[in-house]
Amino acid sequence: MNRNKLVVTLFGASGDLAARKLYPAFYRLYKSKQISENFALIGTARREWSDDYFRQMVLESIQSEVEDPKHAEEFVTHFYYQPHDVHDAEHYVKLRNLADKLDKEYAACGNRIFYISLSPALFPVITGHLKGENLLTDNGYNRLIIEKPFGNDYDSACELQAQLEKAFDEEQIYRIDHYLGKGIVHSIYNLRFDNMLMKHVWNKDAIDNIQISLSEEVGVEDRGEYYESFGVAKDMIQNHALQLLALVAMEKPSSNSPEAIRQEKIKVLENLRHYTSTDDILENVVRGQYASSEDGTLPAYRDENNVANDSDTSTFFAAKVEVNLPQWEGVPFYIRSGKRMADKHTEINILFKPTGPNLEPNRFKIEIGPRTAYRIYINQKQVGYDLDAELVPLSYYYSDQQLNEMPADYERLIFECIQGNVSNFTHWLEVANAWKFVDNIIDLWEQMPEPNFPNYKANSWGPEASDKLLKRGNTKWV
Repeated sequence: MNRNKLVVTLFGASGDLAARKLYPAFYRLYKSKQISENFALIGTARREWSDDYFRQMVLESIQSEVEDPKHAEEFVTHFYYQPHDVHDAEHYVKLRNLADKLDKEYAACGNRIFYISLSPALFPVITGHLKGENLLTDNGYNRLIIEKPFGNDYDSACELQAQLEKAFDEEQIYRIDHYLGKGIVHSIYNLRFDNMLMKHVWNKDAIDNIQISLSEEVGVEDRGEYYESFGVAKDMIQNHALQLLALVAMEKPSSNSPEAIRQEKIKVLENLRHYTSTDDILENVVRGQYASSEDGTLPAYRDENNVANDSDTSTFFAAKVEVNLPQWEGVPFYIRSGKRMADKHTEINILFKPTGPNLEPNRFKIEIGPRTAYRIYINQKQVGYDLDAELVPLSYYYSDQQLNEMPADYERLIFECIQGNVSNFTHWLEVANAWKFVDNIIDLWEQMPEPNFPNYKANSWGPEASDKLLKRGNTKWV
């Protein structure tokens, strides 16, 4: 198909993300023949590399995926390198000439994807030159893939959007959230709407509360400078957590089209209840920062590299979120994310209302990582003479073979960009409404006294206030 014929230009070709994620993703697409003869990739960075050096670097980055060395050698012949200064217009002229040459050589039909794996501050610089130096074609598609963060608050995101729209229309902009590339996240739609078992109980009449947890064992590692500017609310809640919430809370779209799915997600994010006062925040939001571990082997956040020794940056966030839509009236959504937690996991738990005073509620658990699984917890009679019920799990775990065959996060998202499928990329209105929600919290935090940090030990489940938050709703974290 023509859309699988393309020239990709990657800004940031020498970066860590490119080596760890992007080159293996393109190779998996090549192995599965989703891209083949009519594909070329131009890597750009400031370094003065040759094509041969670049190809060798790509070859090293895909070694874990290689089954046939000759096939891998064939793959890297599709890679070309152009030293590049993103601020120099002349460099874009050279880039255009190379792209035009490769377009003819690979019969790419004018289809171009521009992937910017650099600082967001450079997004408008690059897109401005792409437009100004005529790298966008008239006879094929032009698509832009960008990484998070998209701004650092609502105002900066608006400014960035306005700058990008000078070169690209909204439907040409693909904002990557790698959580949306996970196969099991893709399945949430099918689970909800393709099963009678779920379809008619996924509402306020049957559900007591929904919990979304994204916990990390690691600290900030070498990202101290970045984390000081963002913190957990901007780094994890504004994008990953609220995207999962939108998928769980959205109504059935009018069709399976990407546009219809996006509209339902936008509706959810537009209708998040914003907190109205500092008292409202104290009642519904918990922030935390990790101290050293009990045995002293793990440092406190304030002792990490490039972190201020009196920092009030949050490394833990938990909140009770309400969605102001009729189908969710009275149903709390609890979200949390933190660093240096007791273990690493990302999961969604749907807790149903109990059917009797002495019965545990049914629960549906979606394990996104590190394991990939579903569990339904049901009540049955205990074994033996006792007539009491007990909760038992019915589980389905993806096999190693299934996991190996499942497209990796970036592989899936790059493929969907090639296909022009925007459903798993965030629309500007999703980004804007998520920022409004998070900005509201941060604005209210700034009106409050400095937090009493640190307030939880590394390798724990976060501040005590997080448990109290759910206890006020007569529930507890799963």
